[in-house]
Amino acid sequence: MSWLKRLRLSELSWGRLYGAFQRRLVDIPDALAWECSGLSNANRRRLAAFEGIRKGQRAFIIGNGPSLAKMDLSPLKNEVTFGLNRIYLHFERMPALPTYYVCINELVLEQFAEDIRALPMPKFLNWNRRDYFDFDDPSLAFVKIRYGLGDRFQGDIRQPVWGGATVTFVTLQIAFFMGFEQVILIGVDHDFSTQGAPSTVETRHAQRDADHFHPDYFPKGVRWQLPDLHRSELAYGLARQAYRADGRQVLDATVGGKCPVFEKVDFYGLFA
Repeated sequence: MSWLKRLRLSELSWGRLYGAFQRRLVDIPDALAWECSGLSNANRRRLAAFEGIRKGQRAFIIGNGPSLAKMDLSPLKNEVTFGLNRIYLHFERMPALPTYYVCINELVLEQFAEDIRALPMPKFLNWNRRDYFDFDDPSLAFVKIRYGLGDRFQGDIRQPVWGGATVTFVTLQIAFFMGFEQVILIGVDHDFSTQGAPSTVETRHAQRDADHFHPDYFPKGVRWQLPDLHRSELAYGLARQAYRADGRQVLDATVGGKCPVFEKVDFYGLFA
């Protein structure tokens, strides 16, 4: 019953339990469509094309924490990168566009679909918000997020993957499927000034967003989910274990990052 580690009595409430039940209920039609629709079969073929295509290579997962704004990203010019969520707000300060893009947060996909549709690179998006996008776009592929009491690490993204309360964990599963031998995290600060019950959906009231690299990342009036750092750490532990078991590794080069799970390395030293 390892899923019990995910629960903290101090963070439980009837509202949170009801929200979890409601999400699972609403997910039933999407889960059925994932299993037996024609679109799902075509989507699996798209996902299958990524299996093992980056075997033996390294990749950088670019998180959205405030530390990203303090970094010189020019060394990434010729590297394979994953950009997440609203990373496009940082494009002017990046030496090249991310190689891949990942977004599974339903609120981000709903509120910023127009921005995301305009991105040219291959995109991995949440199956449950497929109606916001046109599958005729060959750059699109959808992953299905599995709901459960605990998380696991899924190495085959043609199957439902686990959310781990963070897009970074989903991206680690995608990178594993693609065959990367080494994955380095940057901008994964794992530290939020905003406090509240984990996974609670709130409307932003502050004019500036201090929890991300850009002050307008989640501007006033936008809905967002409060982080669940405890669940994320447990999920990261699963990723670390899966990569190690397969002779691969995940490193954390976040400047001043507070995630205690992965081995810390100096970002600029990786290019010496």
